[in-house]
Amino acid sequence: MEAFTTVLEGLPLTLWLTFASFAIGAVGAIPLALGLRSRCTPVRMLCRLLVDFVRGVPIIVWLFVLKFGLTFGTFRFTPVQAAILGLGVVSAAYLAEIYRGGLQTVPAGQLEAAQALGLSRSTAFGRIEAPQGFRIVSPSVATYLIGLFKDTAIASTIIAPEMVFQAQSFARQNPDQGLITYGYAGLLYIVLSLPVAYFARRLDRRLREAAH
Repeated sequence: MEAFTTVLEGLPLTLWLTFASFAIGAVGAIPLALGLRSRCTPVRMLCRLLVDFVRGVPIIVWLFVLKFGLTFGTFRFTPVQAAILGLGVVSAAYLAEIYRGGLQTVPAGQLEAAQALGLSRSTAFGRIEAPQGFRIVSPSVATYLIGLFKDTAIASTIIAPEMVFQAQSFARQNPDQGLITYGYAGLLYIVLSLPVAYFARRLDRRLREAAH
């Protein structure tokens, strides 16, 4: 039972890392997705280069760079700050591609019809393109959120005391309980991922019903 309570002590930070980095990614991905669809070639190419560069570097490298590689005078990122920023930046790049893909599936004829009705591009985006794109990408975004929740385990490598870090610490002190300790951590990841998957399916079903 001590192993379980030790792993459980890392749960609040695991949830905080997931929420904060997902929020950064969900908001940061919007301008990136719009940039990827921009008619201005330099803007589109710059966003494409940025997204590919961020996605091309492993998450653990980003965390090490932020935690151990960047200093501003006497300021250095704490493990939690580095984990949130690193996971947030990577999330923005991946979610930008998800957003772009969703927006691209909206039939061009609907946007042409909106323009024919005299709607501005921003109005057509806000009332026609974005709502349909959101419905299309919601399952992918939920899937990414579940993946991000599990990716927070990487933060243990920079000594952020989330669940896996707590499990490692306990297992080092109690080698004979290592298997059950990591088992508890895995069980918590599964149990906490299930509600997100359930609500994502319900949201997707409701959005599809509303569209018909």
